[in-house]
Amino acid sequence: METGSALSVHANIYTLLSFAAYILLMLGIGIYSAKFSSKGLGEFFLGGRSMNKFVVALSAVASGRSSWLLIGFTGMAFVKGVSAVWAAAGYVTAEFLMFLFAAPELRKQTELKDDITVSDYFESRFNDTTHILRLVSAIIIIVFMTAYISAQFVGGGKAFSSSFGTSPETGILITAVIVLLYTMLGGFLAVSLTDVIQAFFMLFALFILPLISIVDFGGWNKVVNAVYNINPSLVDPFALGTGALIGFVGIGLGSPGNPHILVRYMSIKDPAELKFSAYVGTFWNATMAIAAVVIGLVGRAYFPSVEYLPGKDAENLYPYLAQLHLHPVLFGVVIASILAAIMSTADSMLLVSASAVIRDIYQKIINPRRDFTQKELVIYSRLVILLIVVVALIFGYFASDLVFWLVLFAWGGLGAAFGPTILLSLFWKRTTKEGVFTGFITGVLTIIIWRQTPELKAMVYELVPGFLLSLFFTVVVSLLTGKKRKAN
Repeated sequence: METGSALSVHANIYTLLSFAAYILLMLGIGIYSAKFSSKGLGEFFLGGRSMNKFVVALSAVASGRSSWLLIGFTGMAFVKGVSAVWAAAGYVTAEFLMFLFAAPELRKQTELKDDITVSDYFESRFNDTTHILRLVSAIIIIVFMTAYISAQFVGGGKAFSSSFGTSPETGILITAVIVLLYTMLGGFLAVSLTDVIQAFFMLFALFILPLISIVDFGGWNKVVNAVYNINPSLVDPFALGTGALIGFVGIGLGSPGNPHILVRYMSIKDPAELKFSAYVGTFWNATMAIAAVVIGLVGRAYFPSVEYLPGKDAENLYPYLAQLHLHPVLFGVVIASILAAIMSTADSMLLVSASAVIRDIYQKIINPRRDFTQKELVIYSRLVILLIVVVALIFGYFASDLVFWLVLFAWGGLGAAFGPTILLSLFWKRTTKEGVFTGFITGVLTIIIWRQTPELKAMVYELVPGFLLSLFFTVVVSLLTGKKRKAN
């Protein structure tokens, strides 16, 4: 994205005030949640398994989408037209099924042995006294998520730069400080509550912008006719080639394996209420995706070619269209929605990364015999969050290209490594720890090799082969090692 350098929006006082109100609300929730989250690791990282069904639904949706929905997906819809909807069909369907079937079982299993993290679950599920599953899964989480967090900070820096005229570096720092404060203070409760607010901001902005833009253009029929006259394939949902269609739908394969979504399922108070969360979350997911596609189509009607957009970049469509059509107060809401998408992902990943360091490595591997107090562990966790933010900032300032190279693998890498292994561990009793370990490694290596091989990359999105190969080798190795143990 070149949002920061491409747009030259200088917000007036109304935009600043509406945006400032949003930031104060986020910080207020962090302060409100601080006392509860200081009780122990279960409260800090999992909300004490007491989260409301509505909060879980919206928090899972908001944390899973990031700025990709508002910036990347609207830009994709501008370029691809209606067929971009297939990129959302996969994850909307996958997360609905996860809520209905996998989430209740994961919630049940993790409560039985007091598992707080995904790595906790893998170790306890397979009685892995070697800690190899915990260590490998924690490393995968820390590497991918730190890079992803950094990318979110960079995205926030560009949003601040384009909207308020700050330097990108200042914007990165402001974004990091805001996320750091309410995450470090309030933990999982603060992150989940702010995710609910952020989900409303995102939905409102995604609706108000196309609505006003369509009215200004003269109505929906005129928008569709204008887009059709540019290129008829833009209004054809089946205009994609087979490989692109499989790749778009295959995005949904990442949902079962991303820990910042999985911990939402683990946090609900009553597993029976996950059915309600499934329908609410799916409605929110689908509605936001459709609205993003509509923004892409409306934008194409206004700007027949990407040449008309700032920086000739389709990812600038969302903020640029908002700048042209919305009152400064509403424009402030749009900017808040971009930051909401960024922060709802960054804060969740901060918690998951910190839990991997403190719970999975420091407490369970390095010092398993030490009797830590819960408050002591919470203090350490807050310090690790601060450390991760500093590391992410360093990447953001000095190695942004590397960060964005890594973040291309984040969704796919986590999805390929953990998706098949989570599902098999929940629903196939013959899964073994050797099979799970093989699935971890196969998933990550396939993502990297496929992405770095131009001929393979051109065929299909790397998550699809990564997920399938991880699934295949987890099953094969589980069968082989299971038989060996049985014979012994």
